[in-house]
Amino acid sequence: MVVGGLGYIGSHTVLELLKEGYNVLVVDDLSNSYEDVLSRISTLAIEYYATQEKTMPALHFRQLDYRSPAMKSVLASYASYSVSSKPAPIAKGFPFSQLHRTDSGIDMDMDDAEPTVERQSRISGVIHFAAYKSVEESIRMPLRYYSNNVCGLVDFLALLEEFGIKNLVFSSSATVYGEGANCGIPLREELCVHHPETFLDNDGSERQVLPGVLGLTSPYGRSKFMCESILADLAKSDPTWSITALRYFNPVGCHESGILGEDPRQKPSNLIPVIATVLTGAKPVLDVFGTDWNTPDGTAVRDFIHVVDLARGHIAALAASAAGRTKAPFRAYNLGTGRGHTVREVLRSLEQASQRKIPAREVGRRAGDVGFCVAEVQRAETELQWRAERTLDDCSGDVWNFTKARCPEIPETDSMVC
Repeated sequence: MVVGGLGYIGSHTVLELLKEGYNVLVVDDLSNSYEDVLSRISTLAIEYYATQEKTMPALHFRQLDYRSPAMKSVLASYASYSVSSKPAPIAKGFPFSQLHRTDSGIDMDMDDAEPTVERQSRISGVIHFAAYKSVEESIRMPLRYYSNNVCGLVDFLALLEEFGIKNLVFSSSATVYGEGANCGIPLREELCVHHPETFLDNDGSERQVLPGVLGLTSPYGRSKFMCESILADLAKSDPTWSITALRYFNPVGCHESGILGEDPRQKPSNLIPVIATVLTGAKPVLDVFGTDWNTPDGTAVRDFIHVVDLARGHIAALAASAAGRTKAPFRAYNLGTGRGHTVREVLRSLEQASQRKIPAREVGRRAGDVGFCVAEVQRAETELQWRAERTLDDCSGDVWNFTKARCPEIPETDSMVC
């Protein structure tokens, strides 16, 4: 089951799940996505399976907020029930081999225990994409973010537990590293932990890190940190859970077909979809937030990862959990490339892909931003057996293909890049 499965990252992940042979139930309230994304996913999956000469797995959709009470009915429709007469285990050291009904004078053997109903689910795992995700909006509307991202998760976990669904992949974020991102070096998972951890540093020395993080910069980042803490506490209290938190860096790009891409219902705030609005003429100029960072050209450095590589990371997380390669009931992984690019480098890459000059102007820093955010990816490469394969130029080419397909009447321009 994929909640938030018609959004940007969710839709690409659903397609990759189908290609891997998973049956998929998508739950999305369409607050920031469109229902026709489902048909685009289906079209691409059908085309893929036509080349494989195999039958496409099932794809189902429920239009629903993951916080809705109706989610219980959805999960109930995928549940099965069995009757067991197995008695509850007697506490160690219990002095009797039989239970004595002293009120009636009748001895009751353990074989006489009343049957119990056990519930199993056909949903083998859940991927959670249903959080709100704008740093800037979270600063203006913190309660909206804490309500959906944190309170919603708590209720959702209780519901999953009720139906015995304890395999979860959680969409987290590099924002959990807070001000630590400004250290200017790739970020290790150990810079943000929720219980004490021991690890080997780059010199091979064993070190212990204590829970906490330095200087979270937005309610969005705090909500993700809180969610990870809740998940870590849950897994520690009940090790039958398998919870993987994937810390995304900067997802960009689109499916190579140009059919599936980033098409939010709400106003885009991420760099590349904003650039796309400039390319289509919907926005006259790109605002470059902050040109005084301690970076090669003064603009912020980010680790831009192709959305298809990111989607494949979720497949790898499910496989690693099934194979027992994750080292704990809760485990966090960075999903990035390990390489950073400045905003100006992204602009040049998209200008080359589109063969157009993109007008830009320098403005001040944006609240909640950091100057440098790049992933250390060794843990994901080792334990998930996953790594990003596509380049920034691959991302730019795919974004331009999607932009042209979505807006075939893009205005002509004389400002071509030679």
